[in-house]
Amino acid sequence: MKEDTKTPGANGNGAPEQDKIELEGQGFMADFRRRIREVKTLRWIRFIVVSILFCLWVVWMGNAWLGLFWLLLLDIYITAYIPWTWWRKSNNRVVRTVMSWVDAIVYALVLVYFIFIFLGQQYNIPSSSLEKSLLVGDYLWVNKFVYGPRVPQTPLHFPLAQHTLPMGLGKSYIENPQLSYHRLPGLRSIDRGDIVVFNYPQGDTVCLKIQNPDYYQIINELKNSGVENPREYIRRHPEQFGEVIWRPVDRRENYVKRAIGLPGERLKIADDVIYIDGRPIKNAPDVQFNYIVYVKRPIADSKLQELGVRLDDRGNGPLKDFNGKLYYNIPLTQTMLDEVKKWPELSGAPVRESKSGMYDLGGVFPLGSGYSWTRDNMGTIWIPRRGSTIHLTRANLPIYERAIRTYEGNKLEVKDGKIYINDKQTDYYTFKMDYYWMMGDNRDRSLDSRYWGLVPEDHIVGSPAFVVFSVDDEKGLFGGGMRWNRILSSGNPGKHVVNPEAK
Repeated sequence: MKEDTKTPGANGNGAPEQDKIELEGQGFMADFRRRIREVKTLRWIRFIVVSILFCLWVVWMGNAWLGLFWLLLLDIYITAYIPWTWWRKSNNRVVRTVMSWVDAIVYALVLVYFIFIFLGQQYNIPSSSLEKSLLVGDYLWVNKFVYGPRVPQTPLHFPLAQHTLPMGLGKSYIENPQLSYHRLPGLRSIDRGDIVVFNYPQGDTVCLKIQNPDYYQIINELKNSGVENPREYIRRHPEQFGEVIWRPVDRRENYVKRAIGLPGERLKIADDVIYIDGRPIKNAPDVQFNYIVYVKRPIADSKLQELGVRLDDRGNGPLKDFNGKLYYNIPLTQTMLDEVKKWPELSGAPVRESKSGMYDLGGVFPLGSGYSWTRDNMGTIWIPRRGSTIHLTRANLPIYERAIRTYEGNKLEVKDGKIYINDKQTDYYTFKMDYYWMMGDNRDRSLDSRYWGLVPEDHIVGSPAFVVFSVDDEKGLFGGGMRWNRILSSGNPGKHVVNPEAK
């Protein structure tokens, strides 16, 4: 009888393949152990430090799935199975040079990406809505950590652009994936009087050729002019309005205003006075209001500049009223108003613009609702608080419908006089987020909550910490416009003044 000469374990049922897999597995483990043994002590120290920081970040983010990215750190610092620096071994000098630059740029962009998301970013003041608190040409460092940084809802974006690439080269982001709103723990909540940077609430839909006024203001104006279907009209006239696009929350324009109303409060505006829960609040120290200033003759530009009135705030004055009388329409603080009253050129006492009868002050929030509010007389408005329930009526629905439908993602309809949310008839709604009321200090030259309403918490970006540098745009950097005295000054002036007065 012949002896069995089969290889041990070879049973004709695929065992040789199994042995091969086991040997290969043993080879992988042997190679893995070899790579670990060859790692120098300094590299181990770097890996441990980075791993600790990474683990703390994962805990802070509250998403255990992010821990899988630790395997990339393991390979980068220890095992090196992926040839991250293959180009260093290339014989081609051009390849080594180009890839070294690419490597440095990618590293810098990743670092900037994380800094801008979790710590803060630069922001410049583009308009005079917060004069004299923050000036046009102020470049601010915005602290995102103070209220807690948002996990990016649009994670795939170019870190140095908000929504458009430099030189208009298209969108700076990829819309998908879109992550749900999540804010990491911060140092504190928003206080009344805080100057806050946030994403423009009505910036979700944009006409690329006309972005100011916004899409919803254009619709309201078209309705008032007799257009039956404004949205269809805009769609059929791209030569006038351009392409209509949608922008995610964190890719919308950044606005900066002062927080006036907080979640759960009731706000009312009567004759320029803001009331919170029935108590008047103090204005910021240098709040401005528009005044009609009648003059006998034109005022020298140098005199207006010395007074502190910006060129774009004084326009091409003086203007003429229906009687041919010369006047200026300019924003003034109380101190500036007292100075103007001394001018020999005056032909009468300055009058608040809202009391002059010269301007239509309509078009305020909520648009198209039939409310007879103006920017100087509004309310009462209850500001939603997360978890609070409101009794909905046909009367108050215009105030909250955008929050319910757009900001919190519900289907909202009114049929036969009844309110339906997600196809269920109801008279109540419980809010999922906190909301805020934001206003500018240049009260009559500010596009703020009086025009577009409530600001949801998922739109909050951060708070200006300090002024990095400041340039007077009317003079320019090389024309003596550098404001040296503003460098490192507070990005939140006057915040402790704006509080309700005691009864």
